[in-house]
Amino acid sequence: MKLYQKVFAVIAYEGMSGLMRRMIRKFYITNEESSNDESSKVREDYERLVSDFNARALAMGYGDIKKYYWYHTVDLGNGLVTPGTYDYRKDLPRFQFPEDMSGMNVLDVGSATDFFAFEFERRGANVISVELPSIEDWDMPHGKDRQLTLENLMAYHQVSTIEEVQYFHLNGPFEFCRKALNSKIRRCHSTIYDLSAQKLGVDAFDLIFVGDVLLHTFSPLRALASLAPLCRGTLIVSSDLANEGYGEPIMRYIGGEERSGDNRSWWIPNRLCLEKMLKRLGFKTVAVVGHHTGVLRPEGHVYDRSIIHATKCEFPLKLCTPSEHHSEVEVSHGQTATHLHTGV
Repeated sequence: MKLYQKVFAVIAYEGMSGLMRRMIRKFYITNEESSNDESSKVREDYERLVSDFNARALAMGYGDIKKYYWYHTVDLGNGLVTPGTYDYRKDLPRFQFPEDMSGMNVLDVGSATDFFAFEFERRGANVISVELPSIEDWDMPHGKDRQLTLENLMAYHQVSTIEEVQYFHLNGPFEFCRKALNSKIRRCHSTIYDLSAQKLGVDAFDLIFVGDVLLHTFSPLRALASLAPLCRGTLIVSSDLANEGYGEPIMRYIGGEERSGDNRSWWIPNRLCLEKMLKRLGFKTVAVVGHHTGVLRPEGHVYDRSIIHATKCEFPLKLCTPSEHHSEVEVSHGQTATHLHTGV
């Protein structure tokens, strides 16, 4: 596709605001990642945050937690803030969650340190957090590739068993935060493929949040198909979207032909692919409502993720409360495309 054709395609699917966002992002990412000084500063700042957090936690009587991995930045009060790889606090408005979630049943899939789950609970929701039963349940190729990934994780945490990795990487940090926040969140251990109403103890959810999970699955469609029957309101997905294949649904493979990077990322759909999958699974409207951009710590890589709302009711999320699941109305492609332009 020639440059002018790509520009026209972006305008057609994302509007002028989408084109401007792409141009700014390309300039920003190119300059950020080419700057060793900036990356070094991010790493230094992160190491300082980790050191300060560990010292403060120790002084407050929490013991030695140096082996914990903090996926999310979570404010635990009393000046104690976890040094997360991701800090989503300033980006919360971009996700367009309801301010008042009282009485809503909410499912947070792939919760990690549970920043979003704790936020849903703070807003009044009844929350179930989902994480893997074991690190070994990550979608990884069998054989030497898989073994090397697990060995690297054990080396990172300075432990000798997978059970210890599971504790320091996922379970320990969550329990630490849950106790500090006096949270009532219930955690369910399951792969995304095996989720069911029976396993969760809830027939359906008013809101399901899936943050940065689909790219780590071997089968994104199967993963979404497991969630669709559980959602009676809105599914919110945070995901990379491939910038290609305008007018055609494309799923781009990013796993490479040999080990590199995090070794646990496999697929990125383009916008149309994700939209068609979700509509095939029963969602009536699918809209990219915004984006969130930040810096991955401590590496300093810049990320840019799309925020997608898929609904099974005819009203926007803020009106789609537990008592308002009215008849579903099909929305035309033209209406959906118009919605895609808002908030971008």
